[in-house]
Amino acid sequence: MSNQRDVHVLVLDTLADWEPGFAIAHINRPAPGVPSPYRVRTVGLDGSAVRTVGGVTILPDLSLDELRPADSSLLILPGADFWAEPKTDPALAKAREFVDAGVPIAAICGATLGLARAGLLDDRKHTSNDPGFLQSSGYRGGAHYLNEPAVEDRGVITASSMAPLEFARVILARLKVFSPAALDAWYGLYTTREPSYYYALMEALGSGGQA
Repeated sequence: MSNQRDVHVLVLDTLADWEPGFAIAHINRPAPGVPSPYRVRTVGLDGSAVRTVGGVTILPDLSLDELRPADSSLLILPGADFWAEPKTDPALAKAREFVDAGVPIAAICGATLGLARAGLLDDRKHTSNDPGFLQSSGYRGGAHYLNEPAVEDRGVITASSMAPLEFARVILARLKVFSPAALDAWYGLYTTREPSYYYALMEALGSGGQA
């Protein structure tokens, strides 16, 4: 039996492919030849296949009603076109269930609007695409908005659609996929493309850089 822990990603029609990409790829496989303590599983509103904005068809591993916080290490909520609509209310109820159980959630782009609708950002530091974007939800958390690429506060991670790398960095840190030294090298590699960071990453991984 595998001792991997599950990380779940909600998949909706029009899911923005790029937003969870860095995070889920490195959660599932931190680096070539480096095993992960986690596996990524997809969750749908129901069992139906969805089609991403990039035209990729995804058949969810499980449906929302099968998902329990006790079985998850983190729930990722990518952007999609429907977060302002009631059809996502069951996903927002599940997100609140996770938060209440002390299991972290991570939302990016349109999913932050969903969290605002659900009241989960009213008293937490957070970010999104723009303050005005969230104001359209009618939420009361404007004073806690930070103009940062990604923010974490009490188990709720939020990020702008333009910050998938920073989103991933906060998630990977939270899950301890990499040691701090390895994570710094990983982020440096993707932000600068300097080969020196690749060698630093390999060195950190070779010296126990993965939790």
